[in-house]
Amino acid sequence: VQLVESGGGSVEVGGSLTLSCVASGSTISRHCMARFRQGPGKEREGVAAIYTGGGATYYADSVKGRFTISQDNPGTTLLLHMNSLKPEDTAMYYCAAVERSYCGGSWRIESTYNTWGQGTQVTVS
Repeated sequence: VQLVESGGGSVEVGGSLTLSCVASGSTISRHCMARFRQGPGKEREGVAAIYTGGGATYYADSVKGRFTISQDNPGTTLLLHMNSLKPEDTAMYYCAAVERSYCGGSWRIESTYNTWGQGTQVTVS
């Protein structure tokens, strides 16, 4: 599977953006799919994840209640809806995937995933 990302951009504080991650080459019907981000001078961190086979979702505390991860066109597209954006949300956002039967507690660990998108920049100011 290959992941192609879009939807990043610049937005004012308190604004909203939706990031899209489209899978090609294979469906993502039984995958743990996640969004990671890496801000300036920071390590890459897990933001949210979804198990595409059942819909279970996972969020970092820093985005809980503001971000929503979901599927569109099940099996092909992952969405991250971001609301009430803050300057600290500024980062390069990456889509990641691994075929497995669950996400679980390892969802926020980079080495869990074997497929990554190219990243899309989000700037909040």
